[in-house]
Amino acid sequence: MMSEPMGSNIINPFEVALTQLDEAAKIVGIDRGMHDVLAQPKRVLTVSLPTRMDNDEIRVFTGFRSQHSDARGPFKGGIRYHPQVSIDEVKALSMWMTWKCAIADIPYGGGKGGIICNPKEMSIGELERMTRRYAYAIADIIGPRTDIPAPDVYTGGKEMSWIMDTYSALKGNFVQPEVITGKPLAIGGSLGRNEATGRGLSFTVREAAKKLGIGLQTANVAVQGFGNAGQFAAQLVEEQGAKVVAVSDSQGGVYNKNGIHIGSLRKHKEKTGSVVGFPESRSISNDEILETDCTILIPAALENQITKKNANKVKAKMVAEAANGPTTPEADEILYKNETLVIPDVLANGGGVTVSYFEWLQNLRREYWTEDQVNGMLDRNVTKAFADVYETHEKYQVNMRKASIALAVGRVAEAIKIRGLWP
Repeated sequence: MMSEPMGSNIINPFEVALTQLDEAAKIVGIDRGMHDVLAQPKRVLTVSLPTRMDNDEIRVFTGFRSQHSDARGPFKGGIRYHPQVSIDEVKALSMWMTWKCAIADIPYGGGKGGIICNPKEMSIGELERMTRRYAYAIADIIGPRTDIPAPDVYTGGKEMSWIMDTYSALKGNFVQPEVITGKPLAIGGSLGRNEATGRGLSFTVREAAKKLGIGLQTANVAVQGFGNAGQFAAQLVEEQGAKVVAVSDSQGGVYNKNGIHIGSLRKHKEKTGSVVGFPESRSISNDEILETDCTILIPAALENQITKKNANKVKAKMVAEAANGPTTPEADEILYKNETLVIPDVLANGGGVTVSYFEWLQNLRREYWTEDQVNGMLDRNVTKAFADVYETHEKYQVNMRKASIALAVGRVAEAIKIRGLWP
């Protein structure tokens, strides 16, 4: 899966999604007609967003919202702001969200949105005006029971608040927090949401370790990427007893065979802006970190990091993907042959959408849960999702990524079949 927009030299993400669907369709044996239904989004909206800039000029941005499938429930998926957002990218990401929700077995289908812009070059006022214009433009196809957006690349609680406020004003002029997730706590966000991706990943690592007979107390971990998902994944596997020996960010990496204390490393990064230069550690590159002698490797940075060039050098027994698409299809095959278990992104980082679902439920009921309740429910959900995928992997004798998508495709196809075609 690919999280950052594609350059012209990289394969079209929608073609990647279609290839994965083809493979899954063969594994679970769905017919051509059903395959064709799943190969296209139900709806893709392109919107023009005239926005008044701070210099009083009007600039027109282009936005998209792709709604892939609502066979199992409302569309669900993030909104990203990036100069290279494309219609094919949001179509692919909406399909992947359908699979992610089906793997987690939550009652959603996949959606995805994006605006072609560079948020780093825009003021808060410009961002707010553009965001509210986008919310206005898509207001008729989103809603608490139809399509529930969320944050994604370069968006967060601030943008979600503006979308909720705009939608609420347009649709009845009363607060409707259930239209969107990833909101600040003050307006209906959920406790546990910030750590959810890393926490969900740590639960899949725990379950995979049981299957592989790995004792986490004796396991060494390397983490590539120290953003939100990487930090919490590292902290939570450390809490489970594993020793984190290598960590990197975009500036470089650090290694200490005796272990790196994640709390201290986080403070160091907050102070200096990078993990580089952490005391009692030696420098290591982002490439070297993937080839570190470790039990568990957590790629939590960018896509296409483990490729056919370096896959044979990966020494880890388990690769848990916190990032989207860090492993290429060719590398997947090499790792599978080498008996390295890959916990794919659609399973490993599904904790985020699962807690988004919990946020939505809390909003609909106007009740709020404790962090322990949220984490306990997340644990049960992720543990079941891992068991379901692992069982599919054993049943069809395919790698975990193919098993994940096969499981999802089977579940979505079954829902479409039961509902039937109408009118």
